[in-house]
Order: sequence, then structure tokens, then C-alpha cells
Amino acid sequence: MKFGTAAIIATGVVGFFGAEATGAFAQEGVLQTETLSLDTAQEPALVDETMPVMVSEPVVQPLPEPVATPKADEDSASSLRELVSDMDTPKRLSREMECLAGAIYFESRGEPLEGQLAVARVIVNRAESHVFPSDYCGVVYQRSQFSFVRGGRMPSIRRASGAWQRARKIARIAHEDLWDSKARDSLYFHATRVRPSWSNRKIARATISSHVFYR
Repeated sequence: MKFGTAAIIATGVVGFFGAEATGAFAQEGVLQTETLSLDTAQEPALVDETMPVMVSEPVVQPLPEPVATPKADEDSASSLRELVSDMDTPKRLSREMECLAGAIYFESRGEPLEGQLAVARVIVNRAESHVFPSDYCGVVYQRSQFSFVRGGRMPSIRRASGAWQRARKIARIAHEDLWDSKARDSLYFHATRVRPSWSNRKIARATISSHVFYR
């Protein structure tokens, strides 16, 4: 291209925003278990605007550097699996979180993540209700609630296992309500292989893997 003697104005380019498997069933007022075994895109950083510059000869403006896609976290995960993968947990859990994670581990470690989250949601829902104990440990250790609790104690946990690490993460997700569970406001559940009489008086919320959840 040929340019006249007049000055050429070069304009900048601006970036644009562009759960070993376990089974469990809950009875009305009493939960009994039978142990068998994350979008909004982050706004890219605005590329520094190149201010118009008067030049006496042609110039080629450099293209802006590509904006890297941020790593997914609890605010931008597109799936529960992704959220669990990116979730951090403290090295030492509080007693309440230990109770919640322990119940997830013993009750549903063989279930898919959605099933583990649903079990966690039932415990959280019970703690938030006015019918059951008001804390996670109270819910888990309430008499005749979970069969894995023997003599008021929880069995030993294989703390180096992947199942325990996942249970810890699911506990945090449920506690902080970081992901919606299909169990929603459920307070009861039972294994799909049984159908207790009380289930006819409850509202079924979801069937996830080997458990049915009720309000």
C-alpha cells in the first residue's frame, strides 16, 4: 500500500472481556445403615491500551498476548468431579468436620460423588433442622443412627486412602454448600434393595446409585 505525506494514525488494539461399597437405609426418626463396603469465566486481564501515536511511516501493531484460561476452582468448576479435584482441605479437620467426613467415608465411599454428596447433605440437613441434633457429631452419633458407629465410637479410618481424601473434600463442599445436591432437603434415605413401610409417607427427592432419598 502507498501512503501520502499525511501522518498515519495507528490505533491500539484493546482486549475484550469477553460414595468398598456401603448400603444404608433410614427409618422414620431413626437412620440405620448397613455397611458393605463446581461458571462464570474469569474476566481476562485488560490488555494495556496502546494510545494513538503520530508516525511518519507505516507501522504494524503487535497483536495482544493470548489470555490464559484460568484453572477451575470452587467458583468456576463445571462438574462436581472437577470441583472435588480442585478442592483443598486443611491437614487437620475440626471435630465436626471429622464426624461429617467420617460418615461419608463409612456410609458411601463406594458410591459415585453425587451419592456421597447426597449422604453428606442428609447429615447437614438434619443438623440444620429442629428435629435432630444441631451439630454433625450429634447427628452421626445419635443412638441407632448409623450402624458403623459401635459403642459410641467410629471405626479406624484409612487416612492415606483416596476414599478418605474424597470424603474430606465432599464434607467441605456440603458444609459450605458449594454444589447443589439432587437430594436437596432430604432427611431420610434407604438402599434401593429394600422398601421400608415409612417410605410411603415421605416425599422421594432422588434415587442416586444404590440409595433413595426422602424428605
